[in-house]
Amino acid sequence: MDASTNALNWFEISTTDIARAKKFYETIFDISMGDTVEMMGMKMAFFPADSMNGKASGGLVEGPMHKPSMDGSKIYLNANPDLDEALGKVEAAGGKVAMPKTKITDEIGYMAFFIDTEGNGMALHSNN
Repeated sequence: MDASTNALNWFEISTTDIARAKKFYETIFDISMGDTVEMMGMKMAFFPADSMNGKASGGLVEGPMHKPSMDGSKIYLNANPDLDEALGKVEAAGGKVAMPKTKITDEIGYMAFFIDTEGNGMALHSNN
């Protein structure tokens, strides 16, 4: 892999109720995910992205190959400048904080884990 290439170029968060999951993520990040679309037998809602900036993006997916789980890979969502803002909205939006804001190192920043409305184990990261 070229050093200028991102290790991650797309992510999908599995859902069983895409409307509920979309509301949850829009609430904790104060974003709009736009209309839900259907493609290839799946319902999808996309996180806002600037395709010209070279950063990875992704979306929520409801479909036969997407089953929410606490097991498997963890996706660390960008919660800069301070993950306390998004984490503080998790429980009111229907999720659960699984690990509070925790310092990794001065250089790396902070992390926290939460369980979304679909039962996925997810993570947040911020510099502060």
